[in-house]
Amino acid sequence: MGDWFRHTIVDTGRLPLFCFFAAMVLSFLAIRFSTRMIRAGVRWWPGNLTPGGLHIHHAVFGIGFMLLGGIVGFALDPDLAGWRAVAAAIFGVGAALVLDEFALILRLQDVYWTQEGRESVTAVFAACAVTGLLVVGVEPENLTDLVRADDHGGLDAWVAGVALAALNLSLAVVTVLKGKLWTGLIGLFFPILLYVGAIRLARPKAPWARWFYHRPGERWARRLARARHREKRFHEPVARLGDRLSGFIAGRPS
Repeated sequence: MGDWFRHTIVDTGRLPLFCFFAAMVLSFLAIRFSTRMIRAGVRWWPGNLTPGGLHIHHAVFGIGFMLLGGIVGFALDPDLAGWRAVAAAIFGVGAALVLDEFALILRLQDVYWTQEGRESVTAVFAACAVTGLLVVGVEPENLTDLVRADDHGGLDAWVAGVALAALNLSLAVVTVLKGKLWTGLIGLFFPILLYVGAIRLARPKAPWARWFYHRPGERWARRLARARHREKRFHEPVARLGDRLSGFIAGRPS
């Protein structure tokens, strides 16, 4: 394990990224444990910080940690890998605190324990998934295409690299608009998923379905019916499983 960590993380210069990832995961678990204790009314838990009756959301502290970690990280000499890792960890703590209240920031309402508040958990899971892939050395195919074009040089290589990157990004946008967020995100690392996600039917409540499947005509009616059938047969069981996992980690909504 030690050899793997040294060769995969330290020797490749990904130690700051690993520290960011670890700090973000641990901080998210810690803050969710704290909020669940507060919600349960546990007497011995410190509880909300309310100076003068003003409730301070932990996203405020998260912004402070992100500023501190970001400024210090940019100011440090690149050779100070250890201190850069510390700065990355501080930034990870701040990112977790902010993302944990992503739904509140998005809606400008306190929806933390509502169904809409699950958007915060999804945001944290997505950030952890993408960062985890980067930590183990899996890079987005779009970035790889551009790096490859830069290595080979020449106008042809750049045109091909930019065109392929633009194609993959376009497919990712279409996939997300079809209601397949995870396929779109992970597909940036494994492009075959983007081709599958962009070709297949949209989920019935996705923007793509609202724009196209509700048009008059038998063709669009059949597509909408197929999308609803697939949603009920395949997506809903997976969504219920995801809700159970989210509820176990982050607490069930009201």
